[in-house]
Amino acid sequence: MLRYILKRLMYVVFVFFILSIILFGIFKMVPGDPAKMMVDPELAGKDPAKYQAAYEQARKELGLDKPIYIQYSVWITKMLTGDFGYSSNFRKPVINIIKAPMLATVRINIVNLILVFGITIPLGITTAVRKYSAYDNIVQVVTVVGVSIPMFILALIAIYFFAIKIPIFPISGMATPGSDYTGVRLMLDHLKHMALPLIVMTSASLASITRYVRGAMIEVLRMDFIRTARAKGLREKVVIYSHAFRNALIPVVTIMTAWFIGIFGGSIVIEGTFLWSGMGQLLINSLRQMDFAVVLTMNMFYILLALLGNLAMDLSYMLVDPRVKLS
Repeated sequence: MLRYILKRLMYVVFVFFILSIILFGIFKMVPGDPAKMMVDPELAGKDPAKYQAAYEQARKELGLDKPIYIQYSVWITKMLTGDFGYSSNFRKPVINIIKAPMLATVRINIVNLILVFGITIPLGITTAVRKYSAYDNIVQVVTVVGVSIPMFILALIAIYFFAIKIPIFPISGMATPGSDYTGVRLMLDHLKHMALPLIVMTSASLASITRYVRGAMIEVLRMDFIRTARAKGLREKVVIYSHAFRNALIPVVTIMTAWFIGIFGGSIVIEGTFLWSGMGQLLINSLRQMDFAVVLTMNMFYILLALLGNLAMDLSYMLVDPRVKLS
């Protein structure tokens, strides 16, 4: 197993560097000049010489005056040492920009993850055990409707009912404007603003994952070893949770790992609708402003997270099913 992990880590390093070269090259081919974003455009009409000097200084600060292979070498070296570059839009180091959005995205999505899997796994198991019953049919109808409704429509419905008709939750933002809350009151205010986007995100995710868990459980419940376990006189709960569910975990682990990796991307729809300042919104705004230092840093973070997530997924297979051997 240790040999397998070392081999996969070497693979992660190799793929990481190959993708970094490809990604860096793609962003260098994108039309536009980030250095111009750092210079006042009105200066060009007032004093062209001063504008040109400021422009050349901006190119030097961003390292754009060097050949592309040197730019890549400097960028990747600095990134590996924790220096993610300088934002041409925010005029500050990238590391200082991404901290707050990352915390905001992780905070809301971790709570969402706990709620989704805390609801969908028991729901998927019970519907599989009671398949084709009235209970299962009702859940299937609800999940089909849930899969069919786009998230932005669900968000508008939630805003209409829970923020306009019955004003329980704030419509947008992460905190009450102008408030100076501290301690417990600050936390409660933050949770109140988080509630509405959390309801939408959880509701949108329930349908597909419930159907996924149900399908995996139904497949396992048809197998011969389940019939054997029941024939031995084992209690139904032992058969379902100790035998069936454990064998159904491999496809469930796959979707859980992929879903967990995806949370760091942030939900652009949710963040845009509810003005939640997360990583999705930062990425879109940085692309619009051609702030490539921020965009490159965030994309490389997603790549590393996906590579490590795939490794964690393979190791999880072995943990949930001893029959799986890694070589």
